[in-house]
Amino acid sequence: MDQSPAPFSEIGRRARDLLTKDYNYDQKFSFSIPSSSGVGITATGVKKDQFFVGDISTQYKLGSTIVDVKVDTHSNVSTKVTLNEVFRSAKVSLSFNIPDHKSGKLDVQYLHQHAAINSSIGLNPSPLLELSAAIGSKDLALGGEIGFNTASSSFTKCNAGISFNKPDFSAALMLTDKGQAVKASYVHSVDPASGTEVAAEMIHRLSTYENSFSIGSAHRVDPLTSVKTRFSDNGKVAMLCQREWRPKSLITFSAEYDTKAKNPIPKLGLALALKP
Repeated sequence: MDQSPAPFSEIGRRARDLLTKDYNYDQKFSFSIPSSSGVGITATGVKKDQFFVGDISTQYKLGSTIVDVKVDTHSNVSTKVTLNEVFRSAKVSLSFNIPDHKSGKLDVQYLHQHAAINSSIGLNPSPLLELSAAIGSKDLALGGEIGFNTASSSFTKCNAGISFNKPDFSAALMLTDKGQAVKASYVHSVDPASGTEVAAEMIHRLSTYENSFSIGSAHRVDPLTSVKTRFSDNGKVAMLCQREWRPKSLITFSAEYDTKAKNPIPKLGLALALKP
């Protein structure tokens, strides 16, 4: 399956990750304790303005079965049970939240040599149905996704896309927002030795003829430190610096400045991820 196409959700992800991943303008802390016995625990806390929210999640692995349980500060319990290789190249997941009795959902993923199919159905009287598929290969993939709300008899999503991937670059073209916008993205590896990459994303809205774009870069200063930058047409400039101060433990500083704001106040964020 090394040459099979990635799921539809992966189309354009490489550029999207460079432009958005790890940017955070709050104070975030996470602590993970892996275990060789199959049980892992992660505690996460986020302070946003004057509010603090957090959660504790555990993951239990037994053979091809994975059970994830998360409890947050509002006493909500999220559970997900994943069965890998239910039959060849298929994975089934059952998830639900407590006390929301209508949150049950069943997901099925099937990977073929030339196709990747994902489906989801809500386990309630008026379920939300979702289906996505991608065909092609590891280098070239074409796909689409649809979502249908049976309660309102309306489509919640209807998107399509195509991607072309190589080790040194990736390009994607997508039709999003139920056919109301065209999104093009491109990421290129300038210097693999230093981890230098550049990416660009442009969105054209067909109904209003509006265009928007973002460009960004990533560079590894040394084996333990990396920096990212991003500039958008709305005047917002962002920067990120990430340091692996011990194995698998990261500290990330993010900043964003709105050059078009009347009284610009920089947004600052700090994230600390610890893993013994």
